[in-house]
Amino acid sequence: MPVFRLSNEITFPNPELARKDGLLAFGGDLSEERLITAYSMGIFPWYNAGSPILWWSPDPRLILLPDELKVSRSLRKVVNKGVFKVTMDTAFEQVIRNCAVAPREGQGGTWITEDMIEAYIRLHRSGYAHSVESWCEGELVGGLYGITLRKVFFGESMFSKVSNASKVAFVTIVERLKEQGFSLIDCQVKTEHLMSLGAKEISRQSFLEMLRDALGKYPFRPEDSLP
Repeated sequence: MPVFRLSNEITFPNPELARKDGLLAFGGDLSEERLITAYSMGIFPWYNAGSPILWWSPDPRLILLPDELKVSRSLRKVVNKGVFKVTMDTAFEQVIRNCAVAPREGQGGTWITEDMIEAYIRLHRSGYAHSVESWCEGELVGGLYGITLRKVFFGESMFSKVSNASKVAFVTIVERLKEQGFSLIDCQVKTEHLMSLGAKEISRQSFLEMLRDALGKYPFRPEDSLP
């Protein structure tokens, strides 16, 4: 399949036309309208500094259904003991910047460039991007951030400076999303960390069908998507 070059118009090709590795298109920008359009179609940006913006729709896709969250006995003890204080949307910029510098196995750099950071901070200010923070003794020790559209949460990245800090943040937000009727959590690509918490791979076609059912029609408003 070819890789499509985006124009200034806020449109994307059908994500089912993505290459085998998931790469669909390049170019465009990180404006709020383009990012929201991309997520609503099952597409997300992922690229390194110095390269064009690359847009992906992988097959298979890693998802978590809130009802299928798996919490080990030991992790549940950590959650119940209140080892970490978990908050939401109190330190978005700190979370995304910590995610940007967190070491990743097999990665020598980061895909969370300064342009990405600024773009997602704008989404946060608009009410679409949210962070979950784990604190210990007043210090931010873990967390994650993602996008919400209606009843779908699109997880982007997480970090942990202390064992279980990001897992507790993740468990906390998934349980809250479940309480509020969210039907789908997009985890993008496979990681053993998320698989251990109940995530599973499904085909891109199945994911896109689930996404369309969950999102319905445009337009999206931030107030529709508050977890």
